[in-house]
Amino acid sequence: MDATHESLAPLILFAAVMSLTPGPNVILVTASAANFGFGRTIPQMAGITLGFGLLVMAVGLGLAGVLHAEPRLHVALRYAGGAYLLYLAWCIARADTRRDAAARAKPIGFFDAALFQLINPKGWVFAVGALAAYTTVGGNVLWETSVIAAVNAGACLGSVVIWAAFGAGIGRWLGNPRARLAFNWSMAGLLVISLIPVFR
Repeated sequence: MDATHESLAPLILFAAVMSLTPGPNVILVTASAANFGFGRTIPQMAGITLGFGLLVMAVGLGLAGVLHAEPRLHVALRYAGGAYLLYLAWCIARADTRRDAAARAKPIGFFDAALFQLINPKGWVFAVGALAAYTTVGGNVLWETSVIAAVNAGACLGSVVIWAAFGAGIGRWLGNPRARLAFNWSMAGLLVISLIPVFR
């Protein structure tokens, strides 16, 4: 950015606040780490981070304009994302709560987590908001978008690591299948609540 030095601190603060507040990614990694452990959630965290960084780049380099020009595509993406989040919520709620079942089951992997960012409603709001606020008129689009994508991907990584560690800590206390079931249903409910902006 031409105004990189002036804009970087507010951008970092914006990215940290947006990344750390609960949304679909945070709920997914927390539930995954609670059920599968921190180590088995690492590919999911890496996929979320890379996928989100690429989403910011794509939006900054024109994807938002394509969706604005073709509103039906935007609506289709929004509802596809909402439907997939409902499916994920159902999977979390219905996860087998026995410890031996968690060892056999698989968490969401790298590629699924990365592709999910394309239909993650909070991710879109986050990306568009950051680009609108921290780009300059007449600035170098590629450079500014790259800086914004890097900062937001870094904040995203920090957030998912923190929330996964929190989930792993909770998982140690969820030896009782009933407690694990209650936790899973709570995470599923939060994921559904995060969809309210999508269907307004």
